[in-house]
Amino acid sequence: MTTTPPPRWITDTEPGHSEWYIDRFRRMAADGVDLDGEARLIDAMVPRGARILDAGCGPGRVAGYLHTRGHRVTGVDVDPMLIAAAEQDHPGPRFLESDLAALDLGETFDAIVCAGNVMVFLAPGTEVEVLRRFRSHLAPGGVAVVGFATNRELPLAAFDAAVEQSGLTIEHRFATWDLHGFRAGADFAVTVLR
Repeated sequence: MTTTPPPRWITDTEPGHSEWYIDRFRRMAADGVDLDGEARLIDAMVPRGARILDAGCGPGRVAGYLHTRGHRVTGVDVDPMLIAAAEQDHPGPRFLESDLAALDLGETFDAIVCAGNVMVFLAPGTEVEVLRRFRSHLAPGGVAVVGFATNRELPLAAFDAAVEQSGLTIEHRFATWDLHGFRAGADFAVTVLR
């Protein structure tokens, strides 16, 4: 039996990072900052009432918005503190604690959204397995959309190689969640996978 190393979110962040992250998004929401861009894109890609997995849901902002739009949403995160904040701030979606590299929910989804730099916080070397888990949780015709900063721990070429090894294919790539065109050297990538 192999064990999965812990994600960087747990090993590479300072004590108090989860609390800071929760408070940061609560403050931005209170200040009226638009925090729904990722969720609006996913909402536009699926029919009303879609089954959506928010993979690496953090404190639940994407899952919460999608739930208010009439979707059946499950949010998953490895950090129990983030799951507790998601349940408190965004009642409605189902929130579960799980490492994405061991994800096995026994169901499929019309869409999977993986926003908020989740890919760069995975345990090194688990990217292929996480993407395989995404593929196994997609319903026929389903879509996965993954966004992360390209200047962090996961180079875009390594992500693309992991996509190929996982059995998924790249359908589109953008530089932002509001669909600005991707170009070489862009510091962010939003990739649509089938």
